[in-house]
Amino acid sequence: MDHIDYKILSTLHDNARITISEMSRIIAMSQPAVTERLRKLEDQGIITGYRAELSPSKLGKYTTAFVLFKSNKCKEFEAFGETAPEIVDFYRTSGEYNYLLKVVTETSETLETFLETCNTFGFSSTLVVLSTRFEDKSIVASHDGLI
Repeated sequence: MDHIDYKILSTLHDNARITISEMSRIIAMSQPAVTERLRKLEDQGIITGYRAELSPSKLGKYTTAFVLFKSNKCKEFEAFGETAPEIVDFYRTSGEYNYLLKVVTETSETLETFLETCNTFGFSSTLVVLSTRFEDKSIVASHDGLI
């Protein structure tokens, strides 16, 4: 990957709906060249998809929490996690707790109900989000100061 690929990735992170023609103007490359680079980034598995960003509050979800979870019933807990709509991110971790969950619910009461459901699989420590400074920050770092 070169600085142009990083510029493409940075541009897509900022706006995944950008047109090829607009991206080609930003990067100062022809549309076919940008299209080919995008295809290669997809083929290499660097770009794995394109998604819409949703507003939890506009969907009636006002409570976000990070839940550290310790379970001895890992397979069962993972199966539960796949079906639980409250869990938006699910990580296997090292240390005392073997899972980290990002949970989004309507209210603190629905969060409490969700946590009570989880108790059959182990125990947890919950951190309720008070505010968010930023989310989904780009993992594409500037290379050679060109981005």
